[in-house]
Amino acid sequence: MLNKTDYDRLKAACKPYFENAKIAVTDEEWEKFQVAEYDLGCVDEIGLELIEYVNTARCCAKELVLLPGQTCPEHRHPPVCGEIGKEETFRCRSGQVFLYVDGAPNVTDETMKAVPPQSRPQYFTCRHEVILNPGEQYTIMPNTMHWFQSGPEGCVVSEFSTCSRDEFDIYTDPAINAAQDRTL
Repeated sequence: MLNKTDYDRLKAACKPYFENAKIAVTDEEWEKFQVAEYDLGCVDEIGLELIEYVNTARCCAKELVLLPGQTCPEHRHPPVCGEIGKEETFRCRSGQVFLYVDGAPNVTDETMKAVPPQSRPQYFTCRHEVILNPGEQYTIMPNTMHWFQSGPEGCVVSEFSTCSRDEFDIYTDPAINAAQDRTL
């Protein structure tokens, strides 16, 4: 569980990333700042920070910040409530993001740009690598396994998607799944 000291530290660390990417954030949005730490106790390694602009029944928009080397764990957005699952587009705003999706591997463990978190490498299995630089984007189709990591300078990624129901995401790491409350 994230404590207030770590929350405040991460929030302060993210502010320059938004400023450098020239993304204006209102005071109201800063009040809704979130840290996804996945109940693993290693947020600096596995976690991300975000501001959610909108999440309606039809669409969602978020800004994601990953500090240097920070990783979003491998997961997929399954069908929920009669819908096919979340479709999302990641657009890199600053830094570099290494995205790994289900599909034919195009890298090996030795050639991939990201380094799976040392505490839980067995839960990062996708090896189809997509590297996003500022201005580049990639769309992840519903129910597609994926994970991503920032480059050495950290990154800001805009996420545009269908309705986000992150509480229903399915993770490769059973410890994250066990921590989630999924009531359909």
